[in-house]
Amino acid sequence: MNDHLLSLMTFFPLVGMLIILFLPREADRLIKTVTLVVTIIVFFISLPLAFDDVFATSSAMHYTEFVNWISVGDYFQMNYNVGIDGISLWLVLLTTFIMPIAILSTWHAIDKNTKGFMALALLLETGMLGAFISLDLFLFYVFWELMLVPMYFMIGIWGGKNRIYAAVKFFIFTAVGSLLMLVAIIYVYYYSVQAGVPFENGFSVVHFAQMDIPAHLQTWLFAAFAFSFAIKVPMFPVHTWLPDAHTEAPTAGSVILAAILLKMGTYGYVRFAIPLFPEATMQFTPFLALLAVIGIIYGALVAMMQDDVKKLVAYSSVSHLGFVMLGVFAMNLQGLSGGLLQMINHGISTGALFLIVGFLYERRHTRLIADFGGLSKVMPVFATIFLIVTFSSIGLPGTNGFVGEFLILVGAFESELRIFTVFATTGVILAAVYMLWMFQRVMMGKVTNPKNENLKDLSAREVTIMMPLLIFIFWIGIYPNTFLDKMTPALENMIKQVKGKQQIAMMVEDMDQTVTQVTVND
Repeated sequence: MNDHLLSLMTFFPLVGMLIILFLPREADRLIKTVTLVVTIIVFFISLPLAFDDVFATSSAMHYTEFVNWISVGDYFQMNYNVGIDGISLWLVLLTTFIMPIAILSTWHAIDKNTKGFMALALLLETGMLGAFISLDLFLFYVFWELMLVPMYFMIGIWGGKNRIYAAVKFFIFTAVGSLLMLVAIIYVYYYSVQAGVPFENGFSVVHFAQMDIPAHLQTWLFAAFAFSFAIKVPMFPVHTWLPDAHTEAPTAGSVILAAILLKMGTYGYVRFAIPLFPEATMQFTPFLALLAVIGIIYGALVAMMQDDVKKLVAYSSVSHLGFVMLGVFAMNLQGLSGGLLQMINHGISTGALFLIVGFLYERRHTRLIADFGGLSKVMPVFATIFLIVTFSSIGLPGTNGFVGEFLILVGAFESELRIFTVFATTGVILAAVYMLWMFQRVMMGKVTNPKNENLKDLSAREVTIMMPLLIFIFWIGIYPNTFLDKMTPALENMIKQVKGKQQIAMMVEDMDQTVTQVTVND
């Protein structure tokens, strides 16, 4: 089973999708139950990965599968090439962990065309898992594009009143970036063939990373990849699709979008853009670090001005993922470990916040902060959980958010990004301001709105949804080594390879300058 575990995990949701398509449209409860069971089975299929100690001792790819897929002559090959290491391990497990929670949140929220929504959710899970395990760039691109379709329809059909605008904007932004990445992928493959890399390797990212692509080509190729991934993160200033998509998406769609889909961008930098183009990475690092810091501060300031709870949480994602990008481009073990861990933390904490907003919306059909106040008196269990998640989001010590942000700031400060780190720390303060101020206005004080006086506290189903997230908030916050140990070997290996190529490039550049200077003097 281990030989095909990744494939079984990735494509099993399609089996559930086919089952759902044959169920009667009116059987809403049965359709939801089948979807929930399928996502739980996928989670248990992936669970052995979490207990495999090989990731803590080896930086190699594990659970690999390689099958020839598309061949044209002797110079074109696309392969089904998958595997995971410590970099992708926890993102895969985050995906299988979040999906049952997202499906369970739809029990009362999705009441029209349930069959279509659940089928799309399972198709989306296959796309997300496939993207995280792909070691072939073309295969990654296929899954990358596959994810776009289900989320587009989730927003466009089951979203709010401006859902069409939000869905089209989301589609256009992502598609434009994807096309640039596709052009870059094709050129990298073309260059690899010219450089003599055996065509049987296809679009293998492992073999592409071993090539020495000229610096001037790296600049353009990195720019294409970076732009595509920046849209997906999203980084300032290509972030404008995110608040609209989050605000209009149904609760489950927002949870999946925040917890998993946004990580495709940050993961893309770590897995593809940086290892493939190390010299260009060095060149672009100050610029991308600047955009990350602008995103941290801008996202926090705009979040403070929001009157819609969901839009506030959406802008907080722009700020939090700015921290992730800062850690990634610190290019040391502390920064990258913090960035990768913060990807997981953001998925847990912000996913939980969107669930909380969904619980409120199901009861009051409004997300305006002004419509609430004093809810802690009528919903004490809800208030307790909301407060814990709020502390997690602002990085209170003892919660998961603190560990990730601390490692990022330490790593960035120890790198050449020290001045950026100084400004980034203001984001920590601003996060406390907008999150605690929002909590105070929604939960504290007197119940001023009569419609809030008889609100029901969380049901058993809703508490069940939140408990796994709360467990991981404290688990990562108190003992993060469970997660850090298994990502360290892969990150150390990546840093060694990238830094080695960067140092060689700098030595060659110094030699060229010396030769030029000698020639001029002569």
